[in-house]
Amino acid sequence: MGNLRSVQRALAHVADDATVEISSDPEQVRAADRVVFPGQGAMPDCMRYLRETGLEQAVREAAAAKPFFGICVGMQMLFESSEEGNTPGLGIFKGQVVRFRMSPENHALKVPHMGWNEVRQVLPHALWEGIADGTRFYFVHSYYARPGETGRTAATTVYPNPFTSAVMRDNIFATQFHPEKSQAAGLTLYKNFLQWNP
Repeated sequence: MGNLRSVQRALAHVADDATVEISSDPEQVRAADRVVFPGQGAMPDCMRYLRETGLEQAVREAAAAKPFFGICVGMQMLFESSEEGNTPGLGIFKGQVVRFRMSPENHALKVPHMGWNEVRQVLPHALWEGIADGTRFYFVHSYYARPGETGRTAATTVYPNPFTSAVMRDNIFATQFHPEKSQAAGLTLYKNFLQWNP
């Protein structure tokens, strides 16, 4: 679910001779060399779709064995649970997904967080190659991941407090922001993913 055509076009733009396909067929996902897992909208709907189509197990297998890139709700679904509809996630990463909250210090906070914002690289990673620390990427979200273990946060963004905007582990890299909407920097990130051999 989500901006599938935009993601496909961005990947195809940097994919050289690779074939980029959109699929809800579990066997096609299993056959792919690498998987991009986008999501947009409500996490309960996305998780329900995974289960109803039989994609859940194929996604779990891909996340365990091949280069895997989660985007927006596709990143959130990798965690154990979300406050959005009190939804269980895939549990691939420990931690929860929580909603931005207003407080006396940030009473004017606009939710969803929408627009361009700086991404601060916390840990080095092959996917950051050619992307300067502090580069701005495009966000649209009301919830964010709160990892439950150290060493998983690849980047943070401030809105108005720092939150995790990218996570990583072994063969998995995932972003809260949308590379397909982030112009040159987003295309560089996708190109790095296509060349990445974890």
